[in-house]
Formats: sequence, C-alpha cells, structure tokens
Amino acid sequence: VSKQVLEQVLRELQPLCTAEQQFIEKFFQLSQDATELQVLEVSVRTVSSPVPLVSPPSSLIQASAGTPTTHLLSEIFSCLEPELRGFLEVCSKVHPFSCLQVLVTLNDSIFEMLGSSSTLRSSFLNTVLGNVLFLAKSRFNKCIETLCKEIEEAKMPSKMKDRILPSVSLFEEFVNFSEVVFRTARQREDLHEAHLRLASSVFSSINSLSSANLKANTDMVMMENFHHIHCFLCQKKIHCLEGKKREAKQRYSEHMEKYVKYLGQPLEKLNHFFEGVKARVAQGVKEEEVSFQLAYSKQELRKVIEKYPGKEVKGVLETLYRKIHKDLSPEENLLPVVWHAMEQEFIRQYQEFEDLIQRCYAGSGIAMDFTMEDLLSYFNSITPSN
Repeated sequence: VSKQVLEQVLRELQPLCTAEQQFIEKFFQLSQDATELQVLEVSVRTVSSPVPLVSPPSSLIQASAGTPTTHLLSEIFSCLEPELRGFLEVCSKVHPFSCLQVLVTLNDSIFEMLGSSSTLRSSFLNTVLGNVLFLAKSRFNKCIETLCKEIEEAKMPSKMKDRILPSVSLFEEFVNFSEVVFRTARQREDLHEAHLRLASSVFSSINSLSSANLKANTDMVMMENFHHIHCFLCQKKIHCLEGKKREAKQRYSEHMEKYVKYLGQPLEKLNHFFEGVKARVAQGVKEEEVSFQLAYSKQELRKVIEKYPGKEVKGVLETLYRKIHKDLSPEENLLPVVWHAMEQEFIRQYQEFEDLIQRCYAGSGIAMDFTMEDLLSYFNSITPSN
C-alpha cells in the first residue's frame, strides 16, 4: 500500500512542480544555474554510498538552496518535504519493512527522472526527493541494524517443538519480502549488503547454540538449521549469498558428522576393546605381541565377539534407526542422509576391527560373527521396513 500511495503522490507532484518552476523562470526571467543541474546526480551518487547517512551533505543543500528559483519554490511548496518525511514515519509504524518499498520507489523515481528527456532536470522536486531519499536510506540502514541485533539476541525457545530457530525464520521472512520489493528495482547494492549482514547474524545465532542448554542434541539442532538455510538459499538463487550457501552446506555437514559420532558406537564393547588395542600399539607394544597382554588376549577377544552375533547387531541397528527417526524433524527430511552417514561410519568401524584382527591376531582364526555383506543387508532391510 505504501508503495502505491507514494508512486501516486510522485506522479502527481512531478508535473505540478515542473510547471511551477517553468512559470517562475519564464516570468522572472531566471536562468538555470550549472550547479543546480548537478544536484540530482550528486544526490543519487551519495545515497548509494555504503556509509549510512542521516542527512544530505551540506554542499548539496547549499548548492540547491542558493538558486533564486529553488528559493521561490521552497516558499511555495514549504510543506512538501515535511509531509513526505511524515509519510515515511507513518510507513515505518505500519510495517517494519516498509522502508524497503519507500527506498525502491524513490530510487526508481529519481532514476526515471534522470533518464527522461522530457523532464526538467533542475526541477525543485529533484532536490526535495534527494533529501527524502537520504532519510529513506537512513531508515533502511536502521531497519537492518535493528534486525541484525534482533536475530543475534533472539532467545532460544525452552521447548524446541519447531527445530528451526526463530532467527532463521526471521531471516527468511526478510529475504522473501525484500526479493519481491526489489524484483524490478534498478539499484540492488543496498539490498545485497543487507543480505550479507543478516546472513552473518543468522550464522552467529546458530553458532551460539553451542553454549545453550538444550534438551535436544546441540549438533543435531545446528545441523538441521544450517541444512534449512542451505536449502532456502538454493531455492532463492541470490548471487551475493552464494558464499553463505556454500558455508551453510559445509557447516551442516560438519555438525552431521558430530551428531553421528554422538549417536555413539553401537558395538560399544568391541569398540572399547579395540581402542585399548590401538592404545597399546601406540605405546610401543609390537602388534604381534598385543595378544600376550592379559586384557587383550585371544580369549578376551573371543568373549567380546561372542556378545555380538549377527542377530544382536541387527537389533542394535534397528534401535538406533528408531532413535534417529525420533530425534530428527520430518520437515527437513534428513533421516536418509543421516542414516547413510551412520552406515558409512559403521562400515569404517567394521573394517578397522577386521584390520586390527589381521595385524594383531594373525593366524588365530578369530573373525567377527557377521561379514560385510551381512552388515550391508542389515542396513538395507531396516530402512524399508521402517
């Protein structure tokens, strides 16, 4: 609504102000000053500066206010700029993101004036719009600053029913809204800078979970949120956020790896036994002499292996699958990905056990109760059945 109202106001103001200026110049025989002709170009260049500006440069005000034509028009239309500033105030109260619509509308209107051969480029309206544009840019910067602070300081909900953090949802809301507003905008530099700042704030918000006291596993929650952001950025295809998209993918992969490790080692006693074997070798015990250690003898190894027959291993994996299924939120659809990562980790552990048996218990005839083929069949049978 604010965009439509402002567009209508600008459409009606332009011919009115231009006609009044032409009349004054003709009636009083005033010539255009070269400095006045540059006012609009200066305002557009300066407002595109990445440094937030609260008010237009004094040189711009002096240059425009010093001309007789502008002085007369300032008296005639003395209420115009205050009314436009008041309109910006009202827009800010109606919707927190309305400053985006105002900024785009003013920018496009000024660019249109610059490109129109029929528009009197020294129009008094150009100076007024330049001043209002500075205010709109300042409001936009303030909006982004406030939003970044809100995202970074957002408190974690005590009950994580929805695993996607409020800060992530707020970021998505802004990006979706801004992309609609700036879809046909002629200048997007301000938006690109805002997107990068907000994305950094969201990443900081997710990283802060590492020190939060969550009931759910922290790495799992961080994994799901980074995955959510990655999927969102893939969908939006925003060029300036390509780096953030790659970073989100890397971060969610890192936290998935940590989550898989958190799930533990299903064959706990076997893992504990072989960790001890590796520790002895690291301490300097020769591999062929490890079996002479009382705690790591062939007899002890056989006892541990007997605790994990194939049927028991399959049962352990089924229990693990149900836990992962319960932990993960269905919206992110990460269960197949995490289960595959768990399968790869389990295969790695199995191969390590086999390797240590071959190196430290060579010729003993000791082997795991299940083969690699058995292990793969367990994983394949569990997924469809659940």
